[in-house]
Amino acid sequence: MVKHIVTFKLTGSGAERREVSMRFKRALDALPGQIEVLQSIEVGINENPQEDWDVVLTAIVPSMADVEVYAKHPAHVAAAALLAGHKESRACVDYQL
Repeated sequence: MVKHIVTFKLTGSGAERREVSMRFKRALDALPGQIEVLQSIEVGINENPQEDWDVVLTAIVPSMADVEVYAKHPAHVAAAALLAGHKESRACVDYQL
């Protein structure tokens, strides 16, 4: 099993970042029913105004190869497209459970 953790820093006002984050979260929350290798996903939106990062997701897939299957799936690509023009930074860690 692989845990895939990604965090995003968005651009725009606080309200704009919150709106984009909510749309992104809704799209990601729907992915387990659409992507067979995706065993689970948890998406959090930062509520601490003292911090700079906006969204974090934790997904679990069976193998490192499945991280790529998940990333290239059309439903995931569509969800990621919601961040177009809004993403300042992205950081990712993948590790074996």
